[in-house]
Amino acid sequence: MTNQPLSDTRVRDAKGRPLVAVTGLGIVTSLGQGQADNWAALTSGRSGIHAIRRFPTEGLRTRIAGTVDFLDTDPLVAPALSQRFAEAAADEAIAQSGIGRPGDFPGALFIAVPPVEIEWPQRQALAEASGQTGPITYADLQRAAASRRFDPWHDLFIFGTVADHIADRFGTKGSPISLSTACSSGATAIQLGVEAIRRGEVTAALCIGTDGSVNPESLIRFSLLSALSTQNDPPEAASKPFSKNRDGFVMGEGAGALVLEDAEAARARGATILGYVLGCGEKGDGFHRTRSSPDGAPGIAAIRAALEDADTPPDAIDTVNAHGTSTPENDKMEAMSCAAVFGDRIRTLPVSSNKSMIGHTLTAAGAVEAVISLLTIAHGRIPPTINYAVPDPAIPLDIVAEARDVPVRRVLSNSFGFGGQNTCLVLADEPA
Repeated sequence: MTNQPLSDTRVRDAKGRPLVAVTGLGIVTSLGQGQADNWAALTSGRSGIHAIRRFPTEGLRTRIAGTVDFLDTDPLVAPALSQRFAEAAADEAIAQSGIGRPGDFPGALFIAVPPVEIEWPQRQALAEASGQTGPITYADLQRAAASRRFDPWHDLFIFGTVADHIADRFGTKGSPISLSTACSSGATAIQLGVEAIRRGEVTAALCIGTDGSVNPESLIRFSLLSALSTQNDPPEAASKPFSKNRDGFVMGEGAGALVLEDAEAARARGATILGYVLGCGEKGDGFHRTRSSPDGAPGIAAIRAALEDADTPPDAIDTVNAHGTSTPENDKMEAMSCAAVFGDRIRTLPVSSNKSMIGHTLTAAGAVEAVISLLTIAHGRIPPTINYAVPDPAIPLDIVAEARDVPVRRVLSNSFGFGGQNTCLVLADEPA
């Protein structure tokens, strides 16, 4: 990173609220651990999507994912994986920020975690422990649980436990906030941190999005929704956002972490400011549990809300870090939403999707992509959307097919989730 402390001395935005500065970043994806490894891979167009080795995939329509296989984690279940990824990302972000003392973070924790439930291997073990060979009732499972053999699972599988462990390890203040707003969760965690700082409740926030949900049950559920790509060979070519031959998303894993601070407090302690979260926009609709509203209205509203919150006109955005899942419907809806906001400029406004290389990291996506957006600003280089070989004539966007070196001061980062949960962020090098 080449950032130096910024010379701008403003501490409040145009609306009179405390400016929210970013002083630390952390990232883990299938491309590697840390900013350096991820940035090198992203800008060289290298994919982290590969054949799944964690569990057997024979008979499955989709056999690929962007799994994180290089961090020791036991057991290999979503809560444990999500916690491990969050720890690694937070370690990096807090170290870079230089805030507080080890294990004594002087602010709140906002963490997006995947919905937690007992997975198939654990369900089978519990059923076998019931001693029943025929149909198993809830009472049978209660008797098995009463044996106390499964007490360690209680801590592992209770929703919110990941947040508790992260709070204990890093010494965050107040009650840790766990949230899950589908694929916009990581961005929502950042939004909550921004709002807490603006209200004056805290001067610092640790915001994390994490997800380790690549398991047989999740894979099958998404497959039954016809949401996943079935182009298994070669794996790295499967995720192709905005291409005419896209056929679904590829599951990914990882975590993104940001240390946010009141800009005045950050400057007072001599912190290096990496950028600012200028605006957050969140809009939802009840159109469908999984499908996007075909008129794009919620996406349009979320983008406009983020720009208005940032006091930033559309013309000031230099690039869009797209949600870009590679599903036929979502990519079309996002293109429509961007066109409605940016008008004819959308044909020349660079748009890129990191999911082409890391897959869809689900709950973590908004935070992971916010980190990548801030790295884009720092380095003045837009990572490519790989596999963009067959443009879709119905999506007239300027898709960055190869890494592009251009000055970048403001990025719009989109996160659109199942259930119509949409969150957009405006990230910048300096205050508006």
